[in-house]
Amino acid sequence: MKKTILFCFVSILLVNFKSSQAEEQKPNIIFILSDDHTAQAWGIYNGIYQDLVKNDNIKRLAAEGTVLNNVFCTNSICVPSRASILTGKYSHQNGIYTLSEGLDPDSMHIAKLLQTAGYETAIIGKWHLKKQPSGFDHFLVLPGQGRYDDPILKTATDWKDGNQGGSVYKGYSADVIGDQSIQWLRARKKEKPFMLMMHFKATHGPFDYPDRYKDLYTDITLPEPASLYDFSSSSNQRTFPGQHIEELGRRMVYGTKNPDSYWGSAPGLPFSLEGLDSIAARKKVYQLFTKNFLRAGAAIDDNIGKVLDYLDEAGLSKNTVVIYTSDQGYFMGEHGFFDKRLMYEESLRMPFVIRYPKEVPAGQRLDDMILNVDFPLLFADYAALPTPTGMQGRSFRSNLQGQTPTDWRESMYYRYWLHHPLYPAHFGIRNQRYKLIFYYGQGLDKPGASEETTGPAWEFFDLQNDPYEMHNAYQDGDYQDIIADMKKELIRLRRELKDTDPGVETMQEILSQHLAKE
Repeated sequence: MKKTILFCFVSILLVNFKSSQAEEQKPNIIFILSDDHTAQAWGIYNGIYQDLVKNDNIKRLAAEGTVLNNVFCTNSICVPSRASILTGKYSHQNGIYTLSEGLDPDSMHIAKLLQTAGYETAIIGKWHLKKQPSGFDHFLVLPGQGRYDDPILKTATDWKDGNQGGSVYKGYSADVIGDQSIQWLRARKKEKPFMLMMHFKATHGPFDYPDRYKDLYTDITLPEPASLYDFSSSSNQRTFPGQHIEELGRRMVYGTKNPDSYWGSAPGLPFSLEGLDSIAARKKVYQLFTKNFLRAGAAIDDNIGKVLDYLDEAGLSKNTVVIYTSDQGYFMGEHGFFDKRLMYEESLRMPFVIRYPKEVPAGQRLDDMILNVDFPLLFADYAALPTPTGMQGRSFRSNLQGQTPTDWRESMYYRYWLHHPLYPAHFGIRNQRYKLIFYYGQGLDKPGASEETTGPAWEFFDLQNDPYEMHNAYQDGDYQDIIADMKKELIRLRRELKDTDPGVETMQEILSQHLAKE
């Protein structure tokens, strides 16, 4: 009898030990996301700022992990991109089309799935999805955009919708978010794997930075993109006006006159463009804007370093996946633009680096086409979860190990819904060399979209011969067969992803005239 009891006791211990050991095998995940921190400003994707960027810890991640060269968002605007990252679904499937919608707490997303796999989950920093976060054991999030200095952060105990609720945390936002993330890491349940989403407000406008970087770039003139003084679409056959950086200047002038406004906190005020011609005005706005942007990015880099140091100190580096990316790209004067929204490369591309010493090669680069809807599938793969039902992405774990599946995507689909005459609503397709964009120019009653329509228009770019998209080659005779093939692929992807505008009469009329019946 005693032997039987002893045998049962030992068996239970072995089962518990194996279960605990299995939990330890699951990697921890730290997903670091910034707002608008575009690839040009990272300093590891070449470009004109490469030797100027303060990026010690981004370079550390790149040296110890793998840099992805071709990561793209599926709708280049903050709220929809974040929703896609969580849900693994395109905007037309998760219901987050513009800046105005919020993620329903009942929605299924990756944090909830990781909880079922035994993970402790947390999100700290910018949430931006309006409604109270669900699926997180701990959240501490900014209300809406939040503020750079002494940010208010909200928890489950002091949550109120909108800009209400929360408590003030002293300091610069990125530093506060970094410190609070480390505090949570220290206090977490040590027996469980964890997933931490650390989301910075930087580098979103008004591009503020901590005082320690006020003198960074003071005595230099930053280099300018070749297309900074592109004032008109006539030279490149662009089909829309775009949002030029003079609008940033207007906002800073407004902030100077209205110090209590959102832009009243922008660094570099008072600001004036009085008496300047168009060249001088654009140059002045560009220099102030880009310097502030890079200063904010330097603060992000500092806080990435704090987390990496903590992982080393706690002995967690080997079994922790660390990812740093941005919710989309951003124009830093290219084409004379700022902001994002468009399917042009600077806006479409998401910089991305991943470190996981157990299986991700160090110092490598991956050229495979990865989308933001793929991210949660990668997390699920690491957590040993089955492929989540309804998600439209795909895990790229094997790609990172140098084993790209033979049927991996060769083209990607994009759609921007927040229509405005300056940057019309559009959808398009990109492969490794070419890009085809259709501006359908309709708000379709989406929240925040303009009711002023624009005429349908096409753009086509050969990214090998024209990497900066300076010539719309849609009418060029040499490309007509390629364009015809890409239209067929565009129709195929729209069908596959179930984004065919069923029942939308206006769109069906436009599509029947400008794209073969779907």
